[in-house]
Amino acid sequence: MRLVLLGTLLLLAVSAFSQTEKDIVSTREMDRINWMEFKEVVPSKIKTVILPTGTLEPHGVVNNGADNTAPAAIAKTIARRTNALIAPTLPYGITGSMEAYPGAFQINEAAYRPFVKQILEGLAKNGFRNLIIMNGHGGGQTAVLQSVAAEVAVEKKVRTLVINWWSFASDETKEVFGEDGGHAGWNETALIQAVDWTLVHKERYNDDLATAYPAAGTWSAVPFPSSIGLYQKGQGYPKFDQAKADLYYKKVTDKVANLVTETIRKWDLAGL
Repeated sequence: MRLVLLGTLLLLAVSAFSQTEKDIVSTREMDRINWMEFKEVVPSKIKTVILPTGTLEPHGVVNNGADNTAPAAIAKTIARRTNALIAPTLPYGITGSMEAYPGAFQINEAAYRPFVKQILEGLAKNGFRNLIIMNGHGGGQTAVLQSVAAEVAVEKKVRTLVINWWSFASDETKEVFGEDGGHAGWNETALIQAVDWTLVHKERYNDDLATAYPAAGTWSAVPFPSSIGLYQKGQGYPKFDQAKADLYYKKVTDKVANLVTETIRKWDLAGL
């Protein structure tokens, strides 16, 4: 009898936990949600959307789409915590000096800028108040995204936030790895390793795949001579430590989630 009672209590506890954990929406992904459910939750229950942006270019020994994989994974991890839906990833971008490498794509600014603007305008039209761009690619793309997001914020009376995750998490990079990172360096490789270790091809790695970025005004090369670009000379070579990769991913996603929630809280507090 005691065992039956204990079993019943355990089932009730599990059931109560499941009910507590049930989300307010069947999916956080915009390309998986039904239009009727979307109408029911946006904007009455969900006012925030995350748009992951990246590009296709070489990344040392991880996937060419690392700039898409990283922001998409971060978005999925923080979507419920920030009460956001996730827009489909924009996977092509302004690649720049990596364009010549196999599998890379380059979209010029003249085509990219209006396309991104129409995506943001469409998100605003659909009722989202907070447009969060989770960017995974640097270079000239960051300035374009910031400029377009600012234009849409003013014109459509919405609120925009652009996050370049690797720059925003630079303190976490040094905290976890004890040194600076790089494009496809230890930090970015580790984040991809935490998301999907099958995308990391450690057996192909050697230090000659990396070159430190030059100081401003010293030299430039197109294509850049390496698919791994180090922010600091002698720092950021990938080490493939799974425990540090998992820790880094948690610290990055926690920091990004906190930025999103705190920014929205302060927007609301200011009545913006």
